Amino acid sequence: MLSFFHPFDHSPDEVKETVMSREELRHMLRGEEAVVLVDGEDRELGTAGKLWAHQGGGRRHRAFSVMLQDGAGRVLLQRRAAGKYHFPGLWTNACCSHPRPGEAVLAAARRRLREELGLTGVELREVGVFEYRAESAATGLWEWEVDHVLAGSWAGDVAALALNADEVAAVRWATSEEVDRLVATGTEVTPWFAIIWRKWRTAGWGA
Repeated sequence: MLSFFHPFDHSPDEVKETVMSREELRHMLRGEEAVVLVDGEDRELGTAGKLWAHQGGGRRHRAFSVMLQDGAGRVLLQRRAAGKYHFPGLWTNACCSHPRPGEAVLAAARRRLREELGLTGVELREVGVFEYRAESAATGLWEWEVDHVLAGSWAGDVAALALNADEVAAVRWATSEEVDRLVATGTEVTPWFAIIWRKWRTAGWGA
């Protein structure tokens, strides 16, 4: 086994060594996209290959989720593609992903809106941040994220979106009542979206 860690300006208690197998390290060195490892205060601790960060209970990393509303207050939902490596086929917010090392959260959100939906020019603002941890029953992989929630307005035709089939199975507009019913099922939405929606409805994130 190879020891692999990136110390930053934190105390020894805050910087934990992580251990990767040789095969995991080879995947990372072959150009696998990296995520930013963080502590509970979202302070950077280093980087790791994306797949490895979601295995074995997960490693805490930085993420973002984009919520889009139209003028009538409807929310844009995305159904994750069946081939996604975790939480496939579930409904979630308009876009969600991870910033690359050195990439600002806002810049990453704009990049992923373009890559997943073909959507550009949307003004975004950060409305909240939270930490969660959840296992995907479908794949056994984990999310352990400090998730930045970004909100924006868009009133376009979903039929005109250029969906990336590797990422997105479908999109739809939904009223707040429709989202309430979807979240209440407990099985049809991603765990992070369920958390975001409760905050959206009760903490003023959607104001």
